[in-house]
Formats: sequence, structure tokens, C-alpha cells
Amino acid sequence: MIERLSAASGCNVSRETFEKLERFAALIVETNRSQNLVAATSIPELWERHILDGAQLYGVANSRGNWCDIGSGPGLPGLVIAIIGDVPITLIEPRRLRAEFLRHAIDQLSLTRVIVEQKKVEQVSGRYDHITARAVARLGKLFAMANHLAHDGTRWVLPKGESVKSELDEARQTWQGEFRLVPSQTHEKAAIVIAEHVRRRGK
Repeated sequence: MIERLSAASGCNVSRETFEKLERFAALIVETNRSQNLVAATSIPELWERHILDGAQLYGVANSRGNWCDIGSGPGLPGLVIAIIGDVPITLIEPRRLRAEFLRHAIDQLSLTRVIVEQKKVEQVSGRYDHITARAVARLGKLFAMANHLAHDGTRWVLPKGESVKSELDEARQTWQGEFRLVPSQTHEKAAIVIAEHVRRRGK
């Protein structure tokens, strides 16, 4: 698994980093017994569907800088990116129990460069070099919700499912920029949208 994580993330995943990911996975499994962090049916595939999935987002970003993860939930993909990349990241999660889990995980894993914002994304301020969000909203709506967090050089790294092409076509009616699709390594019919210089049409 270390080799797969290294290949997906584009960096050398050390034994120490892997052990931290193992502890994070164990925290999810343990907490999932009392709080529905992830679908129970996905637990047997936790590494493939969630951990590797987060690792590949760091890999396709292809640069460092600061991150934010919108609707972070149990820290997927945000905490995976934080552990693998050792990059500063803000986890935006308005739900109290999820935010409490994130703070607990950050403390247990000694992640000193991670901040939790227990707010709706519209209430968060700041500018980020990378923005990611998993299963939060369709592309056009997501850009509208979070474009105030982007600067001109921001790279959006957005995992999407089978509807990715229709979502992108729909978003392009209102938003312009540079968009490309990277095939997902973990979901056969999914893709990752890489978007840069995103702005409303007419601006």
C-alpha cells in the first residue's frame, strides 16, 4: 500500500507517514460506530475509496502551497492531504459533530498545520492556493459558494463522479477559466476536475 500511496501522491510516503494514515483510518472506523462519518458499506474499502482517493488529489495538484477542503466531513480528502503533503490546510466543516471529530483527529495525529473552520463556506475568509471539495455541490454552485476564497493563481482540485462532463458543461455557461479532466485512479468512471483562473463570465 505504501507503494500505491507514493505513486498516487507523487511523493515518497515514508513508514512514519503511512503509520499516521493507519491511525487516521482507525479513528474513522472507531468513530463510525457512533457517528456516521462514512457509509458503513465503504469501510471494507476504506483505503481504496477514501485514503488513496485523497492521495491522488495531492498528486494531481502537482505543487505545494496552502489548501482548503470544503465540506471536509471526516477529513476526506483534507486530512489525507495534510498527512501526506505536510501542507497547511483549512478544513471547512459547519456540522458540529464532524468538526469535533476533525479537531480530535488533528490532536491525536499531532497535525500542527491544520485549522478547522466550523462555518459555512460563505462565512470563511482568506485566499488559498488549492481548493478541494468532495461531494459538496455541482461545479457551478461550488464555484459560486467558494470563489471568494480563490486568487487568480488558485488551482481547484475537485473529484467528481460519472456526471463530471455534464457538470462541467453546465458550469461553463456561467464560469470561465482553464479546465481539464484527469481520470481517477480509484473510480473507473470518475474524474478529477482541475480548474484554474476561474471567474464568472463577463468579468
